[in-house]
Amino acid sequence: MPGPEGSGTGGAATRDAPVERIGILGGTFDPPHNGHVAAARAALDVLRLDRLLLVVANDPWQKSGQREVAAAEDRLALTEALAEEVPGAEVSRLEIDRGGPSYSADTAEAVRDEVSARGGRAELFLVVGADLVGELETWHRAAALKDLVTLAVVSRPSSPAPAVPPGWRVVWLDGPQVTVSSSEVRDRLAAGEPADSLVPERVIRCIRRRGLYAVR
Repeated sequence: MPGPEGSGTGGAATRDAPVERIGILGGTFDPPHNGHVAAARAALDVLRLDRLLLVVANDPWQKSGQREVAAAEDRLALTEALAEEVPGAEVSRLEIDRGGPSYSADTAEAVRDEVSARGGRAELFLVVGADLVGELETWHRAAALKDLVTLAVVSRPSSPAPAVPPGWRVVWLDGPQVTVSSSEVRDRLAAGEPADSLVPERVIRCIRRRGLYAVR
């Protein structure tokens, strides 16, 4: 499960420095839903993480210009509501504070460097859905990301495992059958239809308080 010795470490850290196992589950979270809960719980259960960061994208470059995205601070508040469903998860505003487009390689470097500055070493796991595996080589600075993290791929037991591009370290997280997308949630809410089966109640309450997704 762990990557090779020394993977994902900062230059200032020594081999005998304490190792912190950190999961990074990033996303637009527009809005967060039960699929995110399932992925977060699977990562915490299987990877024996010291920390799981739910990293809210500032400007999701893959979605920019394709559709309107809720304001970052709204999505952060929704993700904080979601985190209450996942003991051990913490919400990170790292990408929001950095500004500009949000890239996983930059985020992994920032997390690694923060741990290194405290005299430790970070073993990083990037939690992704199986549907994203085929796109990995198109991501910004994919080669750097490949060196920084071990992929933790959330797959469904009934679905075939996707082919992972060469060179990536990978572990598999069998997730529960949670079929839901943020777009489905947005469409339901905009149409005035209930989404309680797709989204935790705390998140629904936060959506209503902030008047998001044309909730009626």
